[in-house]
Amino acid sequence: MDQAGKSPSSDIAFTPMVKAAQERKGSRSVYAAVEERGGWPTRVTPELAEFIAEQTSLFLATASRDGQPYVQHRGGPPGFLRVLDEATLGFVDFVGNRQYITLGNLAENDRAQLFLIDYATRRRIKIWGKARVVEGDEVLTAKLMPQGYRAKPSQVILFTVTAWDANCPQHIPVRIGASDIAAALAERDDRIRALEAEVAALRASAAKPD
Repeated sequence: MDQAGKSPSSDIAFTPMVKAAQERKGSRSVYAAVEERGGWPTRVTPELAEFIAEQTSLFLATASRDGQPYVQHRGGPPGFLRVLDEATLGFVDFVGNRQYITLGNLAENDRAQLFLIDYATRRRIKIWGKARVVEGDEVLTAKLMPQGYRAKPSQVILFTVTAWDANCPQHIPVRIGASDIAAALAERDDRIRALEAEVAALRASAAKPD
């Protein structure tokens, strides 16, 4: 408990059994210090909002009532995951293989987690909270649908943030997106053409008689 008598937000993950494992493995003092400060952030900060706006991929973890876990990947253009306010995120769930495991899980257990990872910057964010499915709301769907993105919307998923934490970059491989590589190559090619034109101009100038 913190000084106000409230459990730290990190207790959403650090259960008594987790803390026992940390004690046994020697990391309990590190996370006890985090708990003394109240735990992890519980609201979307400007820095987190900026990170979210750049992502093109996410993983959504849910579980059935009896605890059977499931992780679903969702992707889209940058900004497909939207910050609606300091405690709420939302995205359009596009038509996929129609297994509806996530929808079924959320119907009986609304606890969920978002996992965001940026391979280029080697940064990952874990967001705990509760999720709910919104079907048939055309206004909300239109609000969250990425403009110009060719995908068929199925429903909207709204995520209420309880706590979030940023992991260290250790062991995250560096991977660059295809669009970023294409942009870098295009910039290189433009620079090469400009240099070639400059060289040609210099040669032409040098070839002129005095």
